[in-house]
Amino acid sequence: MATMVANAPAPAASFDTQHEDMIHDVQLDYYGKRLATCSSDRIIKIFDVSPDQSQHTFSANIQAHEGPIWQVAWAHPKFGSILASCSYDRKVCVWKEVQAQHWTKIYEYADHQSSVNAISFAPHELGLKLACASADGAISILTWKGTGDNAWEEKLLPNAHQIGCNAVSWAPAASPASSTTPAPSPVQAALVTGGCDGVVKIWKINDAGEVIPDDNFQNVYKDSAHSGWVRDVAWAPSVGLPVQTIASCAEDKMVMIWSQAPGASWVCKRLPPFEAVVWRLSWSLAGNVLAISAADGKVTLWKEGLDCEWRLLDSINDGA
Repeated sequence: MATMVANAPAPAASFDTQHEDMIHDVQLDYYGKRLATCSSDRIIKIFDVSPDQSQHTFSANIQAHEGPIWQVAWAHPKFGSILASCSYDRKVCVWKEVQAQHWTKIYEYADHQSSVNAISFAPHELGLKLACASADGAISILTWKGTGDNAWEEKLLPNAHQIGCNAVSWAPAASPASSTTPAPSPVQAALVTGGCDGVVKIWKINDAGEVIPDDNFQNVYKDSAHSGWVRDVAWAPSVGLPVQTIASCAEDKMVMIWSQAPGASWVCKRLPPFEAVVWRLSWSLAGNVLAISAADGKVTLWKEGLDCEWRLLDSINDGA
């Protein structure tokens, strides 16, 4: 069992967002210069962040949805200043900063039958592509056609999960070991989802645009499945290492690390049980440190050692 750090460090910075209700998501943009927050007050707020991330200056309010906003996501800057949001009102909205501090909704998707719980932009190599996970059990993939702001191709995958889908994350575009092999590797298009059925699924998109479940992963997952709702999934960024890595967490208070070397089967490693339900996961930019947020207010950082064992690096107790 890992030992929690006794003298937990204080956060680098904290500030009052002026939201009038619970904050559900906070996301930095690609350069770490802007921060987007969303809340049950149905508003998205944009803040400018100082270089040392100690100062946060209010930039814009977006009256975004008709219900609580669960998540926001920044697009890659090659597409401009673009932000997506999803809400309990069943809608996914895409926002664009048309001039300084002025945001306009350029696209809305409203074909889900229940709350849209999670969104994730694909790697920029795949184009401007957004995956959405809904409580109706479906996944939608929305792709900008490259013409007008409102020209998007919409693909809906019904019954992706039983009961509902809670989380979605894209694989890095670079396939494993692509930076260490002399021959150019094809760009991979894949994503992982987690649902209320306690299942984690990998989906691959073929050259024809068809979204196909990865049966190899599903066969392995059956032997090490979560026993409660899967709350989050996160595919680790690629830094040229010859391995794919996915983290999943659930209401069973467990975090699982799934890894696959080229040509090998997926392998699961379980972290020690947590004291509370685990809600969110986030990888470092290098993909070698995993941040885990639980319902008891603790954020813990984990890293894999040379012996392939995961160890606790640090713990921050937000409730302290």
